[in-house]
Amino acid sequence: MFTSLAVAAAAVHPFGHGFGFLFFLIPLFWILVIVLIVSLVARRRRHWGHGYGHGGWGNYGPWAQAQAARSAESTLAERFAQGDIDEKEYRARLEVLRASVPQPPMPPAK
Repeated sequence: MFTSLAVAAAAVHPFGHGFGFLFFLIPLFWILVIVLIVSLVARRRRHWGHGYGHGGWGNYGPWAQAQAARSAESTLAERFAQGDIDEKEYRARLEVLRASVPQPPMPPAK
């Protein structure tokens, strides 16, 4: 492909006038621009996905933490129901889960 482009460039400019070897830099420039844009978009999406900045897709506020705790509690309850852990271990782990998660703020009473 590059050979045919070089032959076409030489045929258009047989006396050495014009772009010459710079003919190959134009597609290279645009390829680099596209790669830069794609990498910046991918980096920004990763940044949003981890909840940095102003919330983004991964909002890890108190409500999301409470939801994660409920999910962890349900997983723990399933393991207890299946007999993977005994009651003593279940209660100890449940206490740790409930102590480490902040409770969502309560609305003020009227």
